[in-house]
Amino acid sequence: MLKTPALIAKLAMAAAMLIGGVMTAAAQSPRPEKLVVGLLPGESAPTVMRLNEPLRAYLEKKLNIPVELVVGANYAATGEALRFGRLDIAYLGPVTYLLRARSAKLEPFARPSHAVVGPTFQAVVIVPADSPAKTLADLKGGEIAFGDPASTSGTWVPRYQLLAAGLVSGRDYQLRVLGAHDAVALAVVNKKVAAGGLSYPIYQRLLKEGKIDKDATRILELSPPIPEYMWTFREGLDPEFREEIRKAFTSVNDPEALKVFRAEAFIPAVDSDVDRVRTWMDAIKNANPEAIPAPQ
Repeated sequence: MLKTPALIAKLAMAAAMLIGGVMTAAAQSPRPEKLVVGLLPGESAPTVMRLNEPLRAYLEKKLNIPVELVVGANYAATGEALRFGRLDIAYLGPVTYLLRARSAKLEPFARPSHAVVGPTFQAVVIVPADSPAKTLADLKGGEIAFGDPASTSGTWVPRYQLLAAGLVSGRDYQLRVLGAHDAVALAVVNKKVAAGGLSYPIYQRLLKEGKIDKDATRILELSPPIPEYMWTFREGLDPEFREEIRKAFTSVNDPEALKVFRAEAFIPAVDSDVDRVRTWMDAIKNANPEAIPAPQ
């Protein structure tokens, strides 16, 4: 039987709908048998695992499935693991999230909120206690240590602070990549660099735990408020399971699970929450389009 143009069009439409349905079903994986949670190596992997164990235990009990914590070899590794579906959710800094979201449909869903300052934190630029530097501009010509190349508070925000003071990396100071916040602090303590940029909350904890001498460094400048890290879903995670996870986070009331985040609670997060960081990154790239060097 000859097919009329109208019939052919209808068959083509039905086929397209069928193929689309199959592709959609394939993109949405079933509810996993365990939740794999990605964490950034802001400090050594054992420290990150130890600090996040109360949250792991809370989620395991709340979701009634095993929960595994995975600390990436570096920030990019954690972001890529989420992008390729090897993690179900990950706790990403604004920069790591923005870099990975360019090539995957990642969905932020929760972020920590703190007393007084809300869902923000700060970076800090520190110098040896006896440094002659009184302002960031005084660091011109020196070597400055940073953390991971994709770290928000360990690289990009301190670089923005220096840029605001008129200093561009490669032109006005030498950038040294050390990979982790604690490594940056120790480099400043031991006077291996003129200054270092890192997370202010981590700096405070290193001082509190006695991991760096409280008299060995001083703060040169605190950053503007930074949008907090965001818990982020991978693409294709089962929608119903997403909602279970979302509710588990926004209903956390276990002080131990919140302690590492210094949080009163987790609140909803959306992509536009990190627009401020987008602006800072653009400013840095416009001043110096060269990529951040790899860790040495």
